[in-house]
Formats: sequence, C-alpha cells, structure tokens
Amino acid sequence: MAVVSTSLTGTGSQLSGQFSGLRKSFLNLDNSNSTHSFFQNVDSHLRLSSSRKGCRGVVTMAGSGKFFVGGNWKCNGTKDSISKLVSDLNSASLESDVDVVVAPPFVYLDQVKNTLTEQIEIAAQNCWTGKGGAFTGEISVEQLKDLGCKWVILGHSERRHILGENNEFIGKKATYALSQNLGVIACIGELLEEREAGKTFDICFQQMKAFADAVPSWDDIVIAYEPVWAIGTGKVATPEQAQEVHVAVRDWLSKNVTAEVASKTRIIYGGSVSGGNCAELAKKEDIDGFLVGGASLKGPEFATIINSVTTKKVAA
Repeated sequence: MAVVSTSLTGTGSQLSGQFSGLRKSFLNLDNSNSTHSFFQNVDSHLRLSSSRKGCRGVVTMAGSGKFFVGGNWKCNGTKDSISKLVSDLNSASLESDVDVVVAPPFVYLDQVKNTLTEQIEIAAQNCWTGKGGAFTGEISVEQLKDLGCKWVILGHSERRHILGENNEFIGKKATYALSQNLGVIACIGELLEEREAGKTFDICFQQMKAFADAVPSWDDIVIAYEPVWAIGTGKVATPEQAQEVHVAVRDWLSKNVTAEVASKTRIIYGGSVSGGNCAELAKKEDIDGFLVGGASLKGPEFATIINSVTTKKVAA
C-alpha cells in the first residue's frame, strides 16, 4: 500500500513530494477556458503514488466480499417515470455478487420498495441527526427504516455546497444513522478550485476525520469519493486519478482508524460514471464500486455499471 502523509494541520507543500501529480501549479488559465485547460493539465501531469498492479478480486475486496453500486436518483422522477425505471431494473440481468442500492426521492421510497426486485436495496438521500420531532421538512432514521430503507447517503457535495452542511453536522447524522442500524454511504470529495490549489488530499482527509471522530463503528459504512468537479459535468476522473485518491483514503484509514477497517471498508467512486467508462474504472484495485447519478436513471445503462463487477474477477 502506498505511503501517504495524513497530516491535516500542515500546508499543501507538506504533501507535495508524495502527491506531486495533484499539486501542480495551473497558471495562466483565463475564465473562458480554465476548466478545459485544467483537465488537460491534470491528465498530462498526473503521477501515481501507488505502483501496485492487478486487482484484489471480488472475494477480498471488502468486508462483505461484494462490489457496491449505488444509484442516486436525486430530485428526479414522477410516479410514471419511476415505474418505468423500476420495470427496466426488474427485467435486467444483474450479476449476483454485487450489493446494489438505489436512492429515490423521499416521496417515492414506498413505491420503489414495494415494486423493485429484492436484489436491489433501498437507500435514502438524507436523514436527520436524531429521532423525529419538531423538525419541519426533515425525515428521521426511524421513518426511513419503517419504509424499508437499508442505507442513507450522507455528505453528498450538493448537501455540503448548496445547502451548507458542514463536516460536524454530517458526522452527527452518520452517528445516529449507524446507532439505529442504518448503513451510511459517506461522501467525500474536493471542489475544482481545491484540486487546482493542490488541496485534494487535505479536503478528503478533513472530511474523513469528521466521520472518524463521530462514528462508533465502520462496519456499515461505504465511502464514496466524488470529486465535485466531475459530478454532472461529463468530466470523469481518469482511472489513475480515482485510484490515487482511493489508495490515499484507504491508507488514511489504516493510519488513523485501523488496518482492519482500511482493508474491509469499501471505497466507491462517483462523478459522471457511465456505461462507457465503468469497466476501466472498476479494474482499479481500490475502486470497490460506484455511486451513480444521471446514469442510474437509465435502467439498461445502470445495469451495465452494476455488471462491471466482472472486471474485478480477473486474477492479479
């Protein structure tokens, strides 16, 4: 496993030696083409921190031994469109050795739970920090479990950067969800300007620390690395870029939690995952699955992403 500096208090330069590929200076980027130039620079300058080759194989990939694919439907759908999507998923041929969850909007959780194949579990897109009560507009863990939810997505970038949720608040949500035996898909990831500034690892480690400081156990946590600059933009991290962050996060867990947790915890990738790029991403050793946005609204394409687990079956 690659050696990664896990200090959260130092400057960006302290990590520059180990992760120079993510700490390049991007100069002379004007407003009209800065994003395009940034991705060109990232692609051309990335240097891997890990020299490992091959893949671990499904059976040693995580504590449950299964690839994990989540579909985040976000604020999309109607009763009719969701009925069609569920029908497509029910008729799809899906690999059996994958944990699959979908997260419909709250108002359609019951509809999906009552009509979707049992092979796919139900997740919520958010939850409150404690038991229900006088919290207008919120939804409690108890209510989610009453509807049959097994998982909840917490810390998604849209909750962080649009709705202003901070690390500590997200940590409280995770703690309560886990205390009530609801699995947590814990999202982390950096903004474009943070990656440009060489802060990718600082940001991810800070977000990881907030979870680590709060949660009682890692048994029911899946980490979703989602670079914010890749969510819904059509810009997907290269397999090498994603692998580099995943191995750094796994090493952080080893150093700051335990080696056992680092080995067992599944780290999945999210950010413009599609049927066209999932196979190459899935081949990377530390990519244990995906959290999928737009493509999860298309039944056949989501099935393709789920079935990319087959690329993990190639021996190291």
